[in-house]
Amino acid sequence: MTEIGKNVRLERIMNRKTGKIIIVPMDHGVSSGPIPGLIDMPRIVNLVAEGGANAVLLHKGIIKVGHRGYGKDIGLIMHLSGSTSLGPDPNNKVLISSVEEALRLGADAVSVHINIGAENEADMLKILGETSRKCMLWGMPLLAMMYPRGKKIEEKGGEHVVEVVKHAARAGAELGADIIKTNYTGSPDSFREVVEGCPVPVVIAGGPKMETDRDVLEMVEGSIEAGGAGTSIGRNIFQHENPTKMVRAIARIVHEGWSAEEALEELK
Repeated sequence: MTEIGKNVRLERIMNRKTGKIIIVPMDHGVSSGPIPGLIDMPRIVNLVAEGGANAVLLHKGIIKVGHRGYGKDIGLIMHLSGSTSLGPDPNNKVLISSVEEALRLGADAVSVHINIGAENEADMLKILGETSRKCMLWGMPLLAMMYPRGKKIEEKGGEHVVEVVKHAARAGAELGADIIKTNYTGSPDSFREVVEGCPVPVVIAGGPKMETDRDVLEMVEGSIEAGGAGTSIGRNIFQHENPTKMVRAIARIVHEGWSAEEALEELK
């Protein structure tokens, strides 16, 4: 019966017709503080909902003050991991909440952050495994943010190299995640290797603020062409001059099959 519950919740954060998803993560406040775009939380959540985002990703404290206050409804993913840029090792993500707490707060899914290749990789993998077990118990969908990080990753060419990205994605699926978020590898051909090697849907991270809207939309187009399941883009949306239009342009590509060029023209 828990699989029924999980499927019901997945439908709340995914597009039923396309089977794809547009997530806007807004969990940056723990790691970076009150950065531009994440000050008036109810407002930005409403703006991305109006643009057609399927879900937002928030920490538990922000859910109480910044979600579903008004406007269009939108799916809710509660983030369970955290660290700050002021700590000795920002890559050391610890568990700061629980699946049970997410259920009490009305979340439709939960997420955890795992840095594959980091010094404390083993601790984070243990967190992923235990969270997966609880998600299976309660019928809660699990998004795993699987990022290649650390010295060994740099030795292999960096965190966007297909060999390390597809390994990270597969590890998340093997340990029970329902959706994987990871880095785009730079081209449809290389990212197709990541998607084909992962038995669950893969969405791309947005990363730092890009120079142009074209850069963002071409990355989205490439990931969808490769068989990706959507996007989890934060700063390139909530720091955009018009977050609603930017989400709408991304949705044209993800859910309607538009090209980046077509979406860019509408955005302009």
